[in-house]
Amino acid sequence: MKSQEYDVVVVGGGPGGSSVATLIARRGYRVALLEKETFPRYQIGESLLPATVHGVCRLLGVTEAMERAAFMVKRGGSFRWGTNPVPWNFLFAISPELSGPTSYAYQVERSKFDEILLRNAAEKGVHVQEGVSVDEVIADPERVRGVRYTDAKGAKHEIRARYVIDASGNTTRISDHVGGKRIYSEHFQNVALFGYFEGGKRLPGADAGNILCAAFDEGWFWYIPLSPTLTSVGAVISRNRAHEIQGDEAARERAFFSFIDRCALVKDYLKDARRITDNGIYGKLRVRKDYSYANTKFWRSGMALVGDAACFIDPVFSTGVHLATYAGLLAARSINSVLSGAMTEEEAFGEFEGRYRREYKVFYEFLCAFYDMQSNEDGYFWKAKKVTSFDSSAMEAFVTLVGGVSSKEAALVDANAVATKFESSSRSLANAVAATGDMTTRSGERMNHMFRVPVVGDVMQEMNQIQRRGVLGSGMKESPLLPGGLVPSDDGLAWARP
Repeated sequence: MKSQEYDVVVVGGGPGGSSVATLIARRGYRVALLEKETFPRYQIGESLLPATVHGVCRLLGVTEAMERAAFMVKRGGSFRWGTNPVPWNFLFAISPELSGPTSYAYQVERSKFDEILLRNAAEKGVHVQEGVSVDEVIADPERVRGVRYTDAKGAKHEIRARYVIDASGNTTRISDHVGGKRIYSEHFQNVALFGYFEGGKRLPGADAGNILCAAFDEGWFWYIPLSPTLTSVGAVISRNRAHEIQGDEAARERAFFSFIDRCALVKDYLKDARRITDNGIYGKLRVRKDYSYANTKFWRSGMALVGDAACFIDPVFSTGVHLATYAGLLAARSINSVLSGAMTEEEAFGEFEGRYRREYKVFYEFLCAFYDMQSNEDGYFWKAKKVTSFDSSAMEAFVTLVGGVSSKEAALVDANAVATKFESSSRSLANAVAATGDMTTRSGERMNHMFRVPVVGDVMQEMNQIQRRGVLGSGMKESPLLPGGLVPSDDGLAWARP
């Protein structure tokens, strides 16, 4: 068996893995990245947020490559949601921090976007290997020390490293080496049935690239324009209705179009479109279980979890790539700080886990409030989603999910406090939505009544900081995000004490 030595080995070449590898290599450390597939490859999830595009991607050095790819510009989201039958816009420009030239993101074909990040990692000095399979993690009671893998030709190898990063996705086979377990939310347990269409309708004017989310009695649809003619369309339903999409391709086709028939807005947008059915990555209907979960531990000595290997939330607000690249940034800062001798592993990774769980928590609360806006609907799916109907076991799972068992925050420990907080958030959000008007709202207008909703402000807070650092570059000063916590270094690639 051939043995190699690196400072860091990253398992998984998706956005989280490519991000953490690149940001560590930028500090001059030796990084290996092992990816089981050969890029480009298909991956679900096509909608980005501005913090990824203008924050993390600028730190990675892929801004020009993203522009050359000519991805669809996304100024926000358009929703037929809640009890108001009139669609309404949610624009990134609602935030004073995001207004102006960076108040947009992209809709991306993940096969192209992920390859941009992976090739960039190789250009920045990461030793990228594709078509390899990680067989086992090398560990002892003290720490994780590396991995063993099989390359594309069947040869066995061993890598010894100071750190192993698991960025291998929701089907990870090595995450248990951090010592925790995966806890599933009883609130978000959905199944998605999705496919791709040519010739679908677009939103008017500058909002043509927005993601459109439309609710119907059994769930909701995403409608994502990937190009002027290509659209990703998915129906998200409760797992209690999963039996409706079982069977062969023909049965799934019937179920899919029956859902479309029950959602008037999406049916109208697809009336002149055709579903792609030929061979290729877009030619078949797919099913994905979008269960929400989080590990009880995100790291141990010598190893950290990034992206879907650590946690996942419901896809309605496009959080997947954001949380993955954000976690990659946090992990890179922590590893760079420890390898340089600037601070202890406990201090650096305490910041990693604290910030990562905080970001997960604020999105979780936002999504709970967002779903609760449907509380007046009669459909079974929405009744099952009501935030205030948590029972004790669900609350226990929720507290473990967002705060860890050691959380001392009253709002996360007391079930009544959580229910009251979410009820208030959903009411505030619904009131703000009512004031936004409809899709005739001028694109780019600051809907300040929306930004004043506390749960929206919490969601935007850290994304704004990441985006500002990407735009302003080194030297930007930040305050600690966590009580008594650390701040980013001047170049944004490590931690510093305030």
